[in-house]
Amino acid sequence: MTTDTRVHQQIFPVGVMLLLALIFWYALAVALNAPGTIERVLTPRGAWDAGDLLAATLNAKRPLLPAPHQLVMDIWNSVTGWPVDSPRNLLLHTWVTASAALTGFAMGVLLGVLLAIGIVHSRTLDKALLPWIVASQTIPVLAIAPIVLIILGSLGITGLLPKATIAMYLCFFPVTLATVQGLRSPQKMEMELVHTWAASRIHTFWMVRIPSALPYLFPAFRVAIASGLVGTMVAELPTGAQAGLGARLLTGSYYGNTIQIWSALVMASLLGLALTSLVILAERLIMHNRKEAR
Repeated sequence: MTTDTRVHQQIFPVGVMLLLALIFWYALAVALNAPGTIERVLTPRGAWDAGDLLAATLNAKRPLLPAPHQLVMDIWNSVTGWPVDSPRNLLLHTWVTASAALTGFAMGVLLGVLLAIGIVHSRTLDKALLPWIVASQTIPVLAIAPIVLIILGSLGITGLLPKATIAMYLCFFPVTLATVQGLRSPQKMEMELVHTWAASRIHTFWMVRIPSALPYLFPAFRVAIASGLVGTMVAELPTGAQAGLGARLLTGSYYGNTIQIWSALVMASLLGLALTSLVILAERLIMHNRKEAR
């Protein structure tokens, strides 16, 4: 099987599904927007036909469900029609959210790895911390976010750090569990072998435990970066933030601008894909270099 054939077989099903999703989206937009369009736009004009209905529903100013081309045009106009530092430019909001999400991800990875190291090397921490780490995730982020933001705000901590703290809360959990599992993954034979070399705990950690944990870490990183993005946007909602995709969603809901809301959602999805792709790229580079080193 040639490379072109393999690529075709991989791309064709995805293309078909995207086309079907696009057709369904347009059909749903027409169905949902039709009642309001008939009442507010077409009936006052007088006589109308199916073509008028189709054109009006797919180009409504405040649609119940925006059509895909409306979102594309809104994003394009926002990105190209305003300076990058303008509150009307989606790139500014995307950068604000991305910076907080990445900061929270870094904090969550650091916290998760440190907790995992302590849990693996101490039976006391294993029994004392792990149940509480699991229990911490039973608290919905929507409930904990305002509390954390109020506490940090009372301490004079505002801006990026409170949002990053909420992102860290969602990031550290999958990293902790995956790191614990990965650090404990070396076989008994491998551990006995390093003991015969009189290797210290530090050498054992770097030579055996870390390489064994890498296949566990990167899937957790992908989950963590996506969770951190969600946490960042949730944190932007109750703060009344002036910038960020969460703030953009909130502003759109205040003014009933559904196109703005959906545009922010699309940008959030693209940002999530970009951040996840960065983690995947880092995984491939590190795992590839590891194979070559062997």
